[in-house]
Amino acid sequence: MQLNDEMARKLFSRDLTDMLIRLGIIAFLVVICARIFQPFMALMLWALILAVAVYPLYQRVARRCGGRQGRAATLVVLLGIVLIGVPIVLLGSSFAGQVHDLHAAFQDQGLVIKQPDPAVAKWPLVGNKIYDTWSLAARDLPALLEEIRPQLTNFTKYLLMLASSTAGGVLQFLGSLIIAGIMLAFGESGSMAMQRIFSRLAGPAAGLRLHSLSTATIRSVATGVIGVAFIQAVLLGVGFIWAGIPAAGILAIAVLLFGIAQLPALLISLPAIAYLWWAGDSTMSNVIFTVYLLLAGMADNFLKPLLLGRGVDAPMPVILLGALGGMISSGIIGLFIGAVLLAVGYQIFMEWVAQGETTTQAQLQAEAAPAETTGE
Repeated sequence: MQLNDEMARKLFSRDLTDMLIRLGIIAFLVVICARIFQPFMALMLWALILAVAVYPLYQRVARRCGGRQGRAATLVVLLGIVLIGVPIVLLGSSFAGQVHDLHAAFQDQGLVIKQPDPAVAKWPLVGNKIYDTWSLAARDLPALLEEIRPQLTNFTKYLLMLASSTAGGVLQFLGSLIIAGIMLAFGESGSMAMQRIFSRLAGPAAGLRLHSLSTATIRSVATGVIGVAFIQAVLLGVGFIWAGIPAAGILAIAVLLFGIAQLPALLISLPAIAYLWWAGDSTMSNVIFTVYLLLAGMADNFLKPLLLGRGVDAPMPVILLGALGGMISSGIIGLFIGAVLLAVGYQIFMEWVAQGETTTQAQLQAEAAPAETTGE
């Protein structure tokens, strides 16, 4: 008996040693693979989000191309570069240049603010307050800046860092768009691979459901929330540049954030129109720019019914927090990735919670059924 116990201990010790060695090797491989893949993580995630979001459009293009997957993917990528890439390059360069100029002017104390027009004081509700603050800044800007210099220094440094990451973000977006085209060409096999991964992690039934849930959430958030905000920011940003409104890139970023927060873009476009008429002359070009900025500022009224028809199940605070957190951690590109990933994570978590509630209710019903039978 003692001999059997000793043999069992040896076998257990040997099996435990083998298991620990295997776990160590697996952990080592996971860490090494993560480090190797880490520089490309944001690029691949952004490409995956783009591929999933535009896959229905890609399928329609592929059908019109007679099923030629490569040609359809190339057309979608070229269309994205023309419609999205070119405006992004314009706005990105404008944003980066304006932030650098603002930082240089602040460091050299070269900011000059002219006196406001007396008509500003006649604006309803806030006219007098804006006029007084504006006049004070125009009269004694150095003293005002010196008083809030520590806060402004930190803020301008952050803006400078954000502007520096904008150029990289633009190139990263264009690269991810090309990679997304490659993913689209192999979309069917890639979707099957992801289904197998989900099924392996969560089981066949739950894995298929989580795969469908993740795909639907990515498309809903990417097109219904981020897509609407992005399209409107591009439309207004290009209009700001054409109209010669200062800080066009910064205003476009503000429109993007307002759109993600579900605030009307008219909060940005209406003051821009007011500046256009106050600073310029009443010419026909001003009328054209005014009409364009008004239409672009209200574009979400018809874009949302088109793109939000699929529904966004994730609460808006989750999407907003994901966008802001992603932008803080990864720059402009993180604005999109953060919102989508946090929304997908929220949906998967709530699906897991719902499965637990269903299991609990089934157990309670099973326990209550014998009691009712005994009572009878």
